[in-house]
Amino acid sequence: MTIRVRQVAAACALGAALTACGAPSAPHAGRPAPSAPSAAMSRPPTLAPGPAGLTPVFKNGPRVGGKTVALTFDADMTADEGPRAAKGEHFDNPQLISTLRTLKVPATVFMTGRWADEYPAEARAIGRDPQFEIANHSYSHYAFTGDCYGLPTVAPDRMKADVERAYTAFKKAGVPNAMPYFRFPGGCYDRQALKTLSAVGVTAVQWDVVSGDAFATDSDAVAQQVLDGVKPGSVVVMHCTRSAAPATERAVRMVVPELRKKGYRFVKVSELIGATGRHR
Repeated sequence: MTIRVRQVAAACALGAALTACGAPSAPHAGRPAPSAPSAAMSRPPTLAPGPAGLTPVFKNGPRVGGKTVALTFDADMTADEGPRAAKGEHFDNPQLISTLRTLKVPATVFMTGRWADEYPAEARAIGRDPQFEIANHSYSHYAFTGDCYGLPTVAPDRMKADVERAYTAFKKAGVPNAMPYFRFPGGCYDRQALKTLSAVGVTAVQWDVVSGDAFATDSDAVAQQVLDGVKPGSVVVMHCTRSAAPATERAVRMVVPELRKKGYRFVKVSELIGATGRHR
């Protein structure tokens, strides 16, 4: 049975941008053990494996128990986009990270290993800032299924290695505690992908609100789409890529005060996953 995320027009834009432009008691072999010994960081919350031991999939937190929302940002860069970066294309967005810090908004950044290789100082700064958490978005940003918005495809026998290579890139960049969460490139996955990644010990993280920031130039429209979609426990997918999501930073500056006026509290994905476990 194929499980595939399809988000009509907004997701088509998201998928296009993705081609251009995130624990158990004992750590699994595929994910490096956190370098800090604190109990909080050594055992971040994860979901229990699904049926037949498949990688669990998380889309949103509890709808009850408080108005929380997680803003997530995909730091996308594919394995073959180095020449574009060398010519001056910006796959990072330091102004967005600065704005999140200024607004005191916790966030989860789903980062590709290739992005961490290109911007190690930025990856390290984000990873060492307690306001943020870094999660895995694969190394190559190639799709884990066929027919995923035109993305190149990772062979099934290379999927596990691609995820593990991203964790290695984070460690090389100086990220001390990358989270055991994984976001499929393009949001595309099937049973085979979930089965293959079960050995890595990650929770797959999707979303329930598409911001529409991919290639968008209208920050007002992006902000309105987020405000219209957010519910308690929502996970919002946005991007941390200047070249492919130039409207995101301004949209965030509009979204944050409006959601706070409505009583929402911003949290990281780890808090939503932890709350999900408590409400079961």
